[in-house]
Amino acid sequence: AKITLVCINVVILYFQLEKEVKTEKNEPTIYEISESAVDITEITTNLANNQYIRFSLKIQTANSVAAEELSKREFQVNNIVIQELSEITSQELEGKVGKQTFEELLKSLLNPLMQSGEIEHVYIVSYIIQ
Repeated sequence: AKITLVCINVVILYFQLEKEVKTEKNEPTIYEISESAVDITEITTNLANNQYIRFSLKIQTANSVAAEELSKREFQVNNIVIQELSEITSQELEGKVGKQTFEELLKSLLNPLMQSGEIEHVYIVSYIIQ
């Protein structure tokens, strides 16, 4: 009975470890992420409540071809970002949830522009409101 229990535990542990290894292999490496990411230069604009914001973004795309396309579309990215920020107050950007919501909003607005892949994540990499 003890041998059976040990064997069952070994089998369960084996499948759990195999599942973790497969999950890790599906995640892109930091090198793949950096090859498919685009830095958006610092943007300064007014918010809806007459404060101003200065921030910069890094946008992760699906692949290097999509990153190249997004680089060429930086003027469109800036336009969308400025338009959206003109409708948002500093209170809506407060805290972790506010920033994550804005990142997801940008992702949903920028993806329709893309013809060679898609945007996987938008990161705010610097941020100040005055």
